[in-house]
Amino acid sequence: MATNHQALWFPPLEECPERTALIDGETEVSYREVCTYSERLRGGLLNGEASLDGERVAFLYPASIEYVGLFIAVIAAGGLAVPLSVHAAPAELHHFLDTAGCRRLILADELRSDALDVVCADLSINLLSANELPHIAPAPPTLADDQRALMVFTSGTTGKPKGVVHTLASLRAQITSLIGAWGWSADDRIPLFLPLHHVHGIVNVLCCALWSGAAVSLFRRFDAQTIGHQVADGQFNVFMAVPTIYVKLIAYLDTLPAEDRGAITQGFRSMRLNVSGSAACPVSVFERWQELTHQPLLERYGMTELGMALSNPYRGERRPGHVGQPLPGVVIKRVDEAGNDITDSDVPGELAVKSSTSFYEYWERPDATEEAFDDGWFLTGDIAVIDDGYYRILGRASIDIIKSGGYKLSALEIEAALLEHPSISEVAVIGVPDNEWGEVVAAAVVANRDFDADAVSQWCVDKLSSYKVPRLWQITDALPRNAMGKVTKPDLRSWF
Repeated sequence: MATNHQALWFPPLEECPERTALIDGETEVSYREVCTYSERLRGGLLNGEASLDGERVAFLYPASIEYVGLFIAVIAAGGLAVPLSVHAAPAELHHFLDTAGCRRLILADELRSDALDVVCADLSINLLSANELPHIAPAPPTLADDQRALMVFTSGTTGKPKGVVHTLASLRAQITSLIGAWGWSADDRIPLFLPLHHVHGIVNVLCCALWSGAAVSLFRRFDAQTIGHQVADGQFNVFMAVPTIYVKLIAYLDTLPAEDRGAITQGFRSMRLNVSGSAACPVSVFERWQELTHQPLLERYGMTELGMALSNPYRGERRPGHVGQPLPGVVIKRVDEAGNDITDSDVPGELAVKSSTSFYEYWERPDATEEAFDDGWFLTGDIAVIDDGYYRILGRASIDIIKSGGYKLSALEIEAALLEHPSISEVAVIGVPDNEWGEVVAAAVVANRDFDADAVSQWCVDKLSSYKVPRLWQITDALPRNAMGKVTKPDLRSWF
């Protein structure tokens, strides 16, 4: 059922017009200005039409007023917003644009390139900037809860990225669920440096903050020195990042004189909330961060298809190595490989989820969409156990569960143990095919000069069962990662 809105679909834009919405360097943008700008872009996108009727509109902008305006305007105009990564290679952009069937790509002038011109010419896509949209006053929007609103792509860690489509209803459900669970308010101030083509940056930070009337400081990229200085000045009271960012901050803090380090750690200590997500947070990082800042990281679990599903509590025990309990409105069960329910908390099982935040479809992939659900339950592909009511993720069934000699081993558990070794700063564990064992454990590590595989294997004896100790080792300067900091484990196969 359609609902007529006098304002845009994003209610706070007119509810708190004079408050600061965005901070971009020295520039502050009010909610009124965001509203006015979004309305102008909506008129330009529509160009006299009543609705975009589900047109997929792609845009390529860093964190900016243009990005925010386009995100709100495309959805308000009845379109499907397709935000793309500013760091994507031409071949990746070709896949995204082709998959979505976009007719136009709106981008920042500095991101235009000959290679991108070739991609768009090949796909008959019109290239233009936000400023090139015509200035036409739009009619009031007509929006429906089941309107397709946002397309984001899976990270591609297990295959070619798929276009995940969320409706206006599932997008709203994600936002409002987290606002309640994590205590968002208009008094919050948060930095945004996460990629804006994934739900972590789009929903958890940008949408939750703006829906609450809070202020968002925009950064083109993460810079420990700049952000650390602003943290020390008390400019933020909420901080959300991936584990890699916390590792970088810890390393940066270790380089500073005691006085400077103390000012930054005090800035974090004064915040009301620090969140870690998008990848498993090693217990060692959790403990070191808490030691430095007195902040127990709130770790949560989510997916492109679901938004957030599990979370440690905002108020209550935040358990390291665990992703908490189901968020309000989320129902979770665990199933075995045959699809049977698992009731024993110690037995690993695949997470199956029902939630109002769940996605609508994989764009033009009905086969994949149907396969992803079982009687209305979304099958996440993630394996978990339950420890005293708290869920602990063992890894992806396809890449993080290693089947060796009849055992099912968690790559994440092995990685967590290896990270306790003083010679290892980063590690990724995979299973490598083996005729005798089915798979053997292999570890790619970023280590210092003192690394000795035999010595580390011996050290592991007190930490891991013998069948979990890596048999194969590969030393590297860096692990392959995607934009969210997740290691792309399929790329490691050829290393062994």
